[in-house]
Amino acid sequence: MESTDPVRVVAAGDRFVLPSLIAAAVRHEMEEHPCEVRELALAEGADDTDEELVKALADAQVLVTRGGPVTERVLAAAPELRLVVVCRGGPVDVDLDAAKAHGIRVCRAAGGEAAATAEFTLGLMLAALRGIPQAHEFLTRQGRWQGPASPTYEHAGQELEDLPVGLIGHGAVGSRVARVLCAFGARVMVYDPYVRGEVHGLRIGSLDDLLRRSRVISLHPPLTSGTRGLIGARELALLPRGAVVVNAADGELLDEDALCDALESGQLSAAALDTCAHEPLPPGSRLLALTQRLVLTPHLGGSSRAAAEKAAGLAAEEVGRWVRGEPPAHSLA
Repeated sequence: MESTDPVRVVAAGDRFVLPSLIAAAVRHEMEEHPCEVRELALAEGADDTDEELVKALADAQVLVTRGGPVTERVLAAAPELRLVVVCRGGPVDVDLDAAKAHGIRVCRAAGGEAAATAEFTLGLMLAALRGIPQAHEFLTRQGRWQGPASPTYEHAGQELEDLPVGLIGHGAVGSRVARVLCAFGARVMVYDPYVRGEVHGLRIGSLDDLLRRSRVISLHPPLTSGTRGLIGARELALLPRGAVVVNAADGELLDEDALCDALESGQLSAAALDTCAHEPLPPGSRLLALTQRLVLTPHLGGSSRAAAEKAAGLAAEEVGRWVRGEPPAHSLA
């Protein structure tokens, strides 16, 4: 785009990446080019959200959104729309085929949640190793000082220092986790067949070897057809008895029934999950009956204030590239 006419942008945010954050980031990015930014607050689960988008996009050229239903109907009703930027790592709720058919570029804000997810992963790991949530529950809900909160050898947790920790994946999140674990003094091992060059820790050539040598494993690969169900009953059986599993990446990387079996049998002493195969958890999930050995959080890993600000900023940068006629950094369609 080379016109000096104002660029018409709709900033359709939600309760996390606020419309005002997106609008401010776009205006900052477009300081040297006139723009008109319209803010739209998307109501989670509302039946008329797509209708709101249709009205807002009547003459818009750019949509920056997080979770808005960018359907064929919405795209067909926006004749001026040329760019959609999603404020997250993937094209959530965007019909990519329809976008391509309408000649609309779709981009994503990649990497904005990496630091938040890495920090949260370390928090989960420490909570699982030391039984922090269980101790809190025992003291505050049951009003008892003895038990998991009591410093007995049986209930004492493990230290990260000198602990063999295996990381599966050494990308934006995994590499940050590895770096911090090294500072803790953990014996960090990494399995990632797609990463070349140096890693933080000892590179291990096979997943099976990593599992056999790790007292803790943390999952960090992207979800693909090749990684879905990556850790199942066979893999969990390779871990030393009493190992710990941490997953803040994707619930479908892990066979949850196999995980429950391993927790029940004592093959695993603990696990910590920020993401599950089915979200929210169904009422009859086996995971809910294992909370004495399990730390569960509702997919919060990438949700920090800084992550929301970064997502808005990264999305605005894609808008700037489009206006300047530059190639996108993270194009999806």
